[in-house]
Amino acid sequence: MERFTYVAMAARVVFGAGAVSQLAAEVERLGAKRALLISTPGRAEMVRSVAQGLEAARTMAKSVGADCCIAVGGGSTIGFGKAIALTSSLPVVAVPTTYSGSEMTTIWGISEGGAKKTGRDARVLPKAVIYDPQLTLDLPARVSAASGMNAIAHCAEALYAHDGNPIVSLMAEEGIRALATALPLVVQAPRDLEARTSALYGAWLAGLTIATTGNGLHHKLCHVLGGFGLPHAETHAVVLPHALRYNSVAGEALRRIARAMHVEDAPSGIWELEQRLGLPMKLADIGMKQADLERAARIAVQAPYPNPRKVEYQPVLELLHNAYEGKKP
Repeated sequence: MERFTYVAMAARVVFGAGAVSQLAAEVERLGAKRALLISTPGRAEMVRSVAQGLEAARTMAKSVGADCCIAVGGGSTIGFGKAIALTSSLPVVAVPTTYSGSEMTTIWGISEGGAKKTGRDARVLPKAVIYDPQLTLDLPARVSAASGMNAIAHCAEALYAHDGNPIVSLMAEEGIRALATALPLVVQAPRDLEARTSALYGAWLAGLTIATTGNGLHHKLCHVLGGFGLPHAETHAVVLPHALRYNSVAGEALRRIARAMHVEDAPSGIWELEQRLGLPMKLADIGMKQADLERAARIAVQAPYPNPRKVEYQPVLELLHNAYEGKKP
């Protein structure tokens, strides 16, 4: 075994059905008396203006003397809480209601002047995370499936990350196993608490993997496509099987993905799972214009980054065409 470094995230986790009942106790553990609560209204609408909302939240936190922030919702809401923590140093308690994994990372993002700035800072890592699968029972099946595939993508890339290690690989493979087993059940019966529990468990592990490893072609490409106005989770779902085929040189990683899913071939297994989940299979179906594929490929290869296979324009363009048309990899 080669020498490796593993940095554990210091967040405290409370997991299980009914865990949200421990929220007050977790706030008390922080020594906090006055919490600023933020949530996504109806869990369906995004915060209309992140920049304006962030400034308003900072002002409110100061005016009411808030000494902690409770973020209840999906990745955008928890990211909102982390952005507040970045500049106010308020400790955050996260209560995720989707499978984004944001609650497990030190990654932050703030929109300023029409541009999104991102980075990593230990100050934004939630001090406590409450995973209560009962809070995901009303999450629509399609949103659940797309969010879950986003989590599987975190695990998949962690398995061939340049800075991966055996601990992360164990979590990644287990995360894929849990999610790949649970998501079809969640889509079939959205209020199946056992399936929801397994999916949330897998998402927790996925968040841990992305928190401690760098990103490869898949995540970089999805970030590029996001600049064309494509929806985040659905983009990850469409691109993932094609990115895995591109990186087929990472044989051990793909074998572990296939083993976790009980399939022979990881890229085609992922594609078939997404088909069963009723997810969009083509970039064309989620708003990508064919005329923009070449520009996206050029952007994706502009700056070098670690990836099992060299990132080159023509192969990346071919990947994008295959994803645009929804071809089985």
